[in-house]
Amino acid sequence: MKKLKEVTQLNQIIPERVLNDGLKLPVMGFGTGGFKGAAGVKVLTSAMDAGYRLIDTAFNYENEGTVGQAIRQSSVAREDLLICSKLPGRRQAYQEAIVTIEESLYRGGLDYYDLYLIHWPNPRIDLYVEAWQAMIEAKKRGYIRSIGVCNFLPEYNERLIRETGVTPSINQVELHPFYNQEQQRAKDAELGIVTESWSPLGRGHSMLKDEKIGEIAAAHGKTNTQTILRWHIQLGALPIPKASSLKHQAENLDIFDFELSEAEMKAISAFSSEDGRLWGQDPRTHEEL
Repeated sequence: MKKLKEVTQLNQIIPERVLNDGLKLPVMGFGTGGFKGAAGVKVLTSAMDAGYRLIDTAFNYENEGTVGQAIRQSSVAREDLLICSKLPGRRQAYQEAIVTIEESLYRGGLDYYDLYLIHWPNPRIDLYVEAWQAMIEAKKRGYIRSIGVCNFLPEYNERLIRETGVTPSINQVELHPFYNQEQQRAKDAELGIVTESWSPLGRGHSMLKDEKIGEIAAAHGKTNTQTILRWHIQLGALPIPKASSLKHQAENLDIFDFELSEAEMKAISAFSSEDGRLWGQDPRTHEEL
């Protein structure tokens, strides 16, 4: 694992990753899927108060407005936050993509997004290169600071690079102990792309109560959740867990004062299987609207 520069956020020591375009991200973000309206604003302001600075939303989450309102209500300055949103599959045609990015900004009441990602490649439709060209243009216009992708297999990323000369900064993929994405992570690293983990805890999967993980956690005085998140960090991945309570938000951040051994890392990685996806969403065939 590469040595990471440490920065202080509130009472937490949060390492940073530097992306291939120079943008610095904390190594853990906060997922916002499902958090909407006034209740969602409360959750998000709580997360910002807890120390989260990377906030992950998407056009299709239908909560970019909630995120924007939370930013305005938070005690944290906008320039200290890194806000990410995503382009939906139905808007991958070049001009539609440009308009959708503008609409994302209007929804959130923001002048720019720090990160913007193509949500799914939708290879049957075969517009992801066109969408990527629109993202490149949006970055030139100042709409976005850094551009990346989600759920892109190595051959899709290689095509983007080959046809546009621009490498994604982030590839956000399903990644948890039951699907550890070893080959994908290795290829992302080879291309200079940081791998980000969605559903890093398996969305309530049995791993949160697993006895083997519990034994590892107990050895460090940590919870199963904290142990799994630490596993992500030591893999070199960037997890974006969700948590609705301040207690769990703070707990998830409290993972930078211990280290898993090589044997413990291997034991957690051993849960992985080829069919470990939670919902079978294979990027080769899955289509997002």
